[in-house]
Amino acid sequence: MLTPLDDLPIHQVAETMATVGTSDRNFYDRYYFNLHGCSDDFFLAAGLGQYPNLGVTDGFVAVNHGTTQTVVRASRPLGSDRLDTSVGPLRVEVIEGLRRVRFVCEETQGFALDVTWDGFIPAFEEPRMIMAAPHGRILMNTMRFLQTGSWTGRLLLDGREIDVTPDRFWGNRDRSWGVRPVGEPEPSGAPTTGTSGFFWNYFVVRFPKSTVVYMCQEDGFGRRTLEEGVRLHPDGRVEHLGRPEHELRFAPGTRMVTGATVTFRDGLVLEGETLRPLHLARGTGYGFDADWRHGMWQGDQLVVQRHDFDSTAPDMVPIPGAIVDHVARFTTNQGDDEGFGLLEVMTMGPHPQYFSGWDDVSA
Repeated sequence: MLTPLDDLPIHQVAETMATVGTSDRNFYDRYYFNLHGCSDDFFLAAGLGQYPNLGVTDGFVAVNHGTTQTVVRASRPLGSDRLDTSVGPLRVEVIEGLRRVRFVCEETQGFALDVTWDGFIPAFEEPRMIMAAPHGRILMNTMRFLQTGSWTGRLLLDGREIDVTPDRFWGNRDRSWGVRPVGEPEPSGAPTTGTSGFFWNYFVVRFPKSTVVYMCQEDGFGRRTLEEGVRLHPDGRVEHLGRPEHELRFAPGTRMVTGATVTFRDGLVLEGETLRPLHLARGTGYGFDADWRHGMWQGDQLVVQRHDFDSTAPDMVPIPGAIVDHVARFTTNQGDDEGFGLLEVMTMGPHPQYFSGWDDVSA
């Protein structure tokens, strides 16, 4: 099948651009953005993805404000034109690759967003993320890049107009593509045995003169499968900080993180204090809602929905340790001025440093 992309000299293999490099149903290609005012006023995240082997494209904007999490989401059949990065009121416009991007949510029941991203640092290629089932199937094999930057534009939130200016409205974004579980749940096949779990930390911190990135992925035994520790400079320099060691702090009786200390082998100590959570596990498609998952078929017509959740309700956390993004304040022991950014944590199942089992919240 020919598509408009086939008229561009971008082919990598002897296939049309409608054919991705694997027949795995879980192939995806996604944008993620977040936006905050370097404060606890609100925290916003947005995403838009295409799922070629499922024939679906969808997107969302979620903002945690006051005691409410507002989500606008949309889904439609993908069609043949993958250059069309719009889904109903949502769209992404790449103005200058790896530098300037526009994200729009046209007004939907009192919510609207029109903001342009400017990169603070060059885009940085992250380590590849790979995860396999015990019987060998590759469940996750993804490539990503990240970037910190600032936003300019306008946010309308239930009658409140916010002038988004680059001096204080910062954030980070990533682009990822590859294979990870999406769409409707699949049959699990052979049952898993033994202790399992998933531990994930992802901190992206913008300081006035540089960006510090920390990543850590471990299993239920504490075995590390991915790590990263770098300081990224606007001129493109990359400082490798060495192996990171983590110490998370939790609200009593929960797995909600209140802060973290990360110590890198080169001596840098990064301290983070959470300011406001955003529950990606509710309403956005990250795999915890039965009726809306990334790539899930919602029918042959455009579907647009707005939902408002009570962010203080117990069901905002579908299972202990489900993914939560926080806007956080950060400091270091090396004289950096105060920084702000993403503190993302997922601690599902046991972990020898923190939790004994799936339902344990006794950290």
